[in-house]
Amino acid sequence: MTYCVTPGCLTPQNSDSDLYCLSCGSKLLLRQRYRALSPIGIGGFGRTFLTVDEDIPGKPSCVIKQFCFPSNGGLILNKAGQLFRKEAERLEQLGEHPQIPKLLAYFEQNKQLYLVQELIEGQNLEQELQQIGLFGEKQIWQLLKDLLPVLKYIHDRQVIHRDIKPANIIHRRSDGKPVLIDFGVAKLLSTTALHHTGTTVGTAEYMASEQIKGKAFPASDLYSLGVSCIHLLTGIAPREMFDIIHNRWAWRHHLPGSIVVSDRLGCILDKLLQNTISERYQSVPEVLEAVNFKPTVAQPVIPKTSTKALASAAKIDYSELRDLLARKKWQEADNKTCDLLCQAIGRRPGYYLQTADIKNLPCEDLLIIDQLWRKFSAGRFGFTVQKQIYQEVEGDYPSFCDRVGWSLHNSSTIKSEFKLKLRLPFTQTPEMPVGHFPSRQWAGGYYWWRHAGTLAAKLEQCSIGH
Repeated sequence: MTYCVTPGCLTPQNSDSDLYCLSCGSKLLLRQRYRALSPIGIGGFGRTFLTVDEDIPGKPSCVIKQFCFPSNGGLILNKAGQLFRKEAERLEQLGEHPQIPKLLAYFEQNKQLYLVQELIEGQNLEQELQQIGLFGEKQIWQLLKDLLPVLKYIHDRQVIHRDIKPANIIHRRSDGKPVLIDFGVAKLLSTTALHHTGTTVGTAEYMASEQIKGKAFPASDLYSLGVSCIHLLTGIAPREMFDIIHNRWAWRHHLPGSIVVSDRLGCILDKLLQNTISERYQSVPEVLEAVNFKPTVAQPVIPKTSTKALASAAKIDYSELRDLLARKKWQEADNKTCDLLCQAIGRRPGYYLQTADIKNLPCEDLLIIDQLWRKFSAGRFGFTVQKQIYQEVEGDYPSFCDRVGWSLHNSSTIKSEFKLKLRLPFTQTPEMPVGHFPSRQWAGGYYWWRHAGTLAAKLEQCSIGH
């Protein structure tokens, strides 16, 4: 079938042998070589068609983008044509990158402007989300590592995409690499050059506030990338995740139980999503530095300082915890630790510490508890041991739980294969996984699983474990 691309044609379907449209009489071959097969996209200022190149023996498939203008808009077409040629040349240069479709041709025909681009075979990320399901943390890390260099490439050439969203990122079937399609610079010729500067280009729910007002910067693309990531993690439309009352993104509230996002990735996404452009990442290299950062982890060293010489800011008596640990009563010592943490912030035993509570724990008390656990377990247990493991797995909470022998979804459950080990004679070396104690039974709140990252940050602030 041959599809007539003339705007307003009432019956665009024609046979392969037709040279002229049976409905409107227009020529069906564009530039005497490109035959449209079917529409694959419609936007406010143009349409996209699946096409074959009749001029090449193999008749390879390609994509044609048509930009439509009013029939009486001669002056408009002239202005748009000037910008069109300039932007087409820029797209041709960008097409040298393997993750950007190549520009094959650009031309004017019947007062319409056309771009011919390489066809990228594969599913876009929106299609993958609908057909396969939510993206996990590892997939988001990989997406950032694969796509950020592409953004750096275009930004280095003074190009801003302006319309980054899952539907404009295709996982190429041949190698699995994400390919960035549908550049906003091409759309821009239909708006900016026609009437006034500052016309919005892009998809509203993925756009930064400055772009909605008509100004786009490299940081605007980074914002759209962040919105795309949280959409892939939650499957929720971006407009439903923005808290208008508090003017912030509340994407964590929409994460299903099966998806756990580490504090490290969460912090990167939060900075990508800052509404104020000055608080956002300003350039791709800044994001890449955060994504590729590998924390250096030192082996925990048991301090020589006596616990008797350490003063507790909350004037807490640690003798009972010391005695339980000295007798290798790990479970009882763990329960006591929970009570002591509550006492350190002025709460009764049994209280579940929230993220804000962890941040307010006195450094001296954390140090004493950590010292005691490490001393009597020969360096196997303690907060700083957990901090080291958390950093080694790069903040991946499921991996952290697996390393320390915790169940992923229940903060008070001990994995069955470790329960018997608690019954060993207290004179034996502890057999529980390194970092298993203190457990997280004291952590609570909606984001209880974030305690590991919050506690690691608190230890860093207190210079514990350096």
